[in-house]
Amino acid sequence: MTALHSDWESARTKVSRSSFYLAMRLMPKDRREAMFSIYAFNRAIDDIADEGDAGPSERLRQLDGWRNTIDGIYSGAPSPASLARVVAQYGLRYEDFLSVIEGVAMDATGASFAPDFATLDHYCDCVASAVGRLSIKIFGMDEEPGFRLAHHLGRALQFTNILRDLSEDAAIGRLYLPSEILKDAGIHDREPHRVLSHSMIDAACRNFALIAHRHYHEADLVLRSGTRGSLRPPRLMSAVYRRLLRKMERTGWDAPQRRVRVGRAPLLLLALRYGLSW
Repeated sequence: MTALHSDWESARTKVSRSSFYLAMRLMPKDRREAMFSIYAFNRAIDDIADEGDAGPSERLRQLDGWRNTIDGIYSGAPSPASLARVVAQYGLRYEDFLSVIEGVAMDATGASFAPDFATLDHYCDCVASAVGRLSIKIFGMDEEPGFRLAHHLGRALQFTNILRDLSEDAAIGRLYLPSEILKDAGIHDREPHRVLSHSMIDAACRNFALIAHRHYHEADLVLRSGTRGSLRPPRLMSAVYRRLLRKMERTGWDAPQRRVRVGRAPLLLLALRYGLSW
């Protein structure tokens, strides 16, 4: 358990540097601390696939260690105390934790190059929407609208991340743009950097962005439906990432791709707006 607890503590130190930190700060203290625990779990899992130079078998071994930790939480064995408390307090689902681990395992095995859309959708459900399903319990939402929000906002945020991180992912041999989008644009290369240098990459990315916008729209319908819960954090995340997506659309995705950010001043204005509204 020592290595796992080390991963856990390292992940918690990264919370304040994440893009989710501001959204979590809008929550009451008890719910905010619960979200910190969910984020720390997610960060620790992500780091297994993304950090260091371990091979696939070692990364999968570490993920199995976290599966055992989650199994332990639900069977009463010793585990990261804060996460165990959150599971019990908010009734978080066992299968959603395992989905997050499954999604990261897809990255850990090095199979993340231009998946077909069904595979990409399953991956996004694991690494993004499953985190949303855990989060909506802490937001105090009912499951039916909450799970719809997790489905659509999770995809929207993850698709935006994919479009933002094209160059960084290519540097480690990954490309998450779906194969159907690339084929429709006439892109058939099998090497990430050649794909990103293709003359039709901007058209492909814009078509993918349209799908992300549709998910933002569906998420908005849930957020505006009058459903109960602490909805300021998901509203802020939606606003920040949609602004990021629109900024990318203005900049375009022709090579060389440039990483786009939301400036500090606009971010603080959005935080103020959603911090003062319910």
